[in-house]
Amino acid sequence: MIDGIEAITFDFGNTLVPFPAGPLANVVRLTAERAAALLGCQVEEFVEAWDEERLRQFAEDVPEGREADLDVRVRRILARLRGRSVPPPGARWDDAAVRASSDQLEVDGILGPYADAFVANIAVPASIGPMLERLTRTHRLGVISNWPLAVSIDRFLDNAGWRRHLTAVVVSHRVGVIKPRPEIFETAAAELGVASGPSILHVGDDLGADVVGAHGVGWRAAWVRLKPEDSPLPVAPPAPDAKPDLTIDSVLDLEDALGRTRHAIEK
Repeated sequence: MIDGIEAITFDFGNTLVPFPAGPLANVVRLTAERAAALLGCQVEEFVEAWDEERLRQFAEDVPEGREADLDVRVRRILARLRGRSVPPPGARWDDAAVRASSDQLEVDGILGPYADAFVANIAVPASIGPMLERLTRTHRLGVISNWPLAVSIDRFLDNAGWRRHLTAVVVSHRVGVIKPRPEIFETAAAELGVASGPSILHVGDDLGADVVGAHGVGWRAAWVRLKPEDSPLPVAPPAPDAKPDLTIDSVLDLEDALGRTRHAIEK
């Protein structure tokens, strides 16, 4: 039981919403089909370039605490499809030169369908909305997500009907850094209107990103222990010394773990 909590923030992927491999693969495939129709390329060619640039971005950006932004990825893919040489392993793209290979309308023409496919293919867990509705009666709520396209999270939350329960929605794509960097947590505290510290509880599935990050700014942390075994979402480096304030199997166990049963909240 944890007392003195004024606000609760939630990780998105594999905390509020489970992400097995299949649905995200469908999102990329549908995006590739749209891109192929626009650009005259092969679907498989686009998917292969997407996968390669995704791994390149993880190697370049994540160690420096940056998000692997999808607008950067799409511009690099367009540069590849238009004949620019792919950097050898360990080398970086010249992103200033890459931008000359495409314009913003083209990038938006691919990212828009990605966001649409994201909403259409990622299932809304039925029990999360009611949980948020109950918790918002006693706490300010927010989402803090490492995600490379913020509009996809925005559209999902709107479609799910969860946005009305949230005071803050903070996505790494907008902030420019990923968890566990303190800036993303401090941005959330400011949006919540709650002093950053032990009165905020962050709930997430990643010990290195969520628990270490929350504790780094003096928040409390709940670790969601279970997630899909085949999930393609990246995780932070191992954090064997991380000690969450709460450990729960599912985010739906949070209310009882806080000592507030659903029946009590509903009274």
